[in-house]
Amino acid sequence: MTTPAETMSVPGVSSPSATRANRRPRRAGRVSMPRRRRPAKVVARRGLSMTLTYIALLAVAIVAAGPFLWMTITAFKSGQNIYDPSIKISQLTVANFVGVWEFLNIPAYLGNTVVITVGSIVIDVVLASLCAYPLACMRFPGRDVIMVLLIAAMIIPAAAGMVINYLTLSTLHLLNTLVGVILPGSLKVFSIVLLRQAYLGVPRDLIEAARIDGASELLIWRKIMMPSIMPAISTVVIFDFIGRWNEFLWPIIVLQDPAKYPLAAALQYLNGSFNYKFGYIAAGTVISIVPVLIIFIIFQKNYINAVAGAVKA
Repeated sequence: MTTPAETMSVPGVSSPSATRANRRPRRAGRVSMPRRRRPAKVVARRGLSMTLTYIALLAVAIVAAGPFLWMTITAFKSGQNIYDPSIKISQLTVANFVGVWEFLNIPAYLGNTVVITVGSIVIDVVLASLCAYPLACMRFPGRDVIMVLLIAAMIIPAAAGMVINYLTLSTLHLLNTLVGVILPGSLKVFSIVLLRQAYLGVPRDLIEAARIDGASELLIWRKIMMPSIMPAISTVVIFDFIGRWNEFLWPIIVLQDPAKYPLAAALQYLNGSFNYKFGYIAAGTVISIVPVLIIFIIFQKNYINAVAGAVKA
């Protein structure tokens, strides 16, 4: 039941409901507007636009991933239907994987590939992060000139340095060794530029506070800067992993012993000797791609964030 005080309004005295309403916070500039329902034509047009967008993206994905899907399906086909472009598998078999595994000594080639890839990644991450740190966090004469020279060096094709690299390795007696495959090209200019941009995103107050506390530049680099740019380092790791894992030309130039080939070079060696067994080539290629996919899935989030930040920079 309502009390007379709630039903009757007295001049000069506000009712309890009016008092509660007055106590409610009001947001400045916010005016409540009645909701209007979108016209059916607008909703239908937006739905059609989204549908066409998804169809276009699906078509691009099929075109981009089509060769890999076809190669994967081919690897599971038998020899009778191996050149059939259809994705239908009438007889599923793993004979191609077993055959290429037994013939190529895959574990040995995988071991060579891992040594080359890990060695190159470690050299690139350590040296590129050390080179990028003074370019981003220190002021010294010629810093801008060095950056211009580094960016200009990115347009020089890698093949232009093969002759001088080969002569240098020959002088150092590093031909036909995995070290000779690892050293040239391990430190990439792109990694220096990317990590420098990542360093610029770290607050300067952290660096200045560490310097005031007496920390050395090497300690600041190791304790503050490196943990702060892990997404960019993940991007460098992915680029280096893909580039080195699939490297073909330079190992063939440096290595005379096929037993020291990485997996990508060994697959081409298989192609030259058994080109009629395309199923072996497809199976070997699938085996070589699986580690790349695993690494990309693990670092996918950091990779996308770092690439987006580098593009904005």
